[in-house]
Amino acid sequence: MANYTAVLSKKAQKQLDKLSDKIAEPIFQAIADLEENPRPVGHIKLKGRDGFRIRVGNYRIIYDIYDSELIIDVITLGHRKDIYK
Repeated sequence: MANYTAVLSKKAQKQLDKLSDKIAEPIFQAIADLEENPRPVGHIKLKGRDGFRIRVGNYRIIYDIYDSELIIDVITLGHRKDIYK
């Protein structure tokens, strides 16, 4: 299986910059793991909008997969109480 490239949107990058290192480190690792396997165990196809989501503790990462270009576009990330608004 070919490796994908993860690309963070400006919004996702800003949200990641606001988080403490303790919270951001597992999120960085989860995004790096997506490059190896864009559809890990526990990923969910979102209803009502495009994309997929994975859980990292109380945080969610919402992303799109472009298989033809081998790109993972991280759209947004944030705490589970705020992410779906």
